Amino acid sequence: MTWNNIVLEKEGPVAVLTINRPKVLNALNEETLNELDQALEQTRRDNEARVLIITGAGEKAFVAGADIAHMQKLNPLEARDFARLGQGVFSRIENLPKPVIAAINGFALGGGCELAMACDIRVATENAKLGQPEVNLGLIAGFGGTQRLTRLVNPGLAKEILFTADTYDAAAAQRMGLVNHVVPAAELLDFCKKMAGRIAARGPVAVRLTKEAINEGMEMDLEKAFAHEADLFGIVFSTEDRNEGIAAFLEKRKAGFKNK
Repeated sequence: MTWNNIVLEKEGPVAVLTINRPKVLNALNEETLNELDQALEQTRRDNEARVLIITGAGEKAFVAGADIAHMQKLNPLEARDFARLGQGVFSRIENLPKPVIAAINGFALGGGCELAMACDIRVATENAKLGQPEVNLGLIAGFGGTQRLTRLVNPGLAKEILFTADTYDAAAAQRMGLVNHVVPAAELLDFCKKMAGRIAARGPVAVRLTKEAINEGMEMDLEKAFAHEADLFGIVFSTEDRNEGIAAFLEKRKAGFKNK
């Protein structure tokens, strides 16, 4: 399938999704969000794709934000629907049963920062800028930013970021826990692909259930989260990959996981 605003490619078990609107710094409009949703569904169904990398086209921006020209035309009900669309697509990223790495190659502001936060791991170039500048426009974050940011960094820091509309360089974002790694721009995709390759070589069922345990456990009290983890631990023991992984370890060979 081909789209107007995104490109989806695959290199072995690693899929790379590129937001491809460089003339508007990859800003997100309704069409782009719908295409992103379709590409996520295609990736979910692709049994060969074990890790997804999301990045932006060009050298300036990951995603500079939601498309301001698009938002200018919205009435209140349309604006609510636009927010719900973005929230739904980003929740699909968060709950995709495969790890998702954000390769942040420049501006990740507003909706772009929210997109990055929906990913499991964030890697930024040294020149990347992150922030939630919505209040500069008399708006609030609407694609999950008020909620995910509070969960990623402490609530006081999240409020400072959201209230001031300040932007932060990659080093500052890493210090606050918003970014995992900072790398030179020329090394970004290679770094992300190597990480994705390491993840793809692990037991895919185990990786998928680990993501589920983390995401769902964060919304539970600790005792319920422990019980959920134990249930998933039991499920792993019913898989062929568990048998293969243990056998390979005992036989001192590389495991040949089959995602079963």
